[in-house]
Amino acid sequence: MKIYCIEDFKRNVERLVRNKSYSSLQRDIIEYFFSGKGIQEVKSGTRLNNSDETPYIKKRLNGSGGYRIYYLLVFVKDSVYLMYVHPKTGSMGIDNLTRETIRSLYRKVYECIETKDLYLVQTSKDKSKLIFSRV
Repeated sequence: MKIYCIEDFKRNVERLVRNKSYSSLQRDIIEYFFSGKGIQEVKSGTRLNNSDETPYIKKRLNGSGGYRIYYLLVFVKDSVYLMYVHPKTGSMGIDNLTRETIRSLYRKVYECIETKDLYLVQTSKDKSKLIFSRV
């Protein structure tokens, strides 16, 4: 399974991990997406569209006080496209994204896939950090 992200996701992760309150973010993302799960296993969460081939998912990481992550699964390409992540609590925490923001991210990820304006997301050798490489 290949994991990609858009600029919004990368920028938000980098901004959040600078804050000690959110030091678990990279670990939580790595545990969920890089622990050997297949694409079928990462489709749990709230589906925000009606597509079986390309479900748009909203998922809680690390319980109700943790993080919310938004991503698109593309079963045909065996790929995950991470769009946005935000904490639920703390100084940078927000309850939920607006419907318009969610729709905007959905449109944006398709534009980024089409133009290949993406980052490949991998982990460091010790699986402690996320590495973003321009596609």
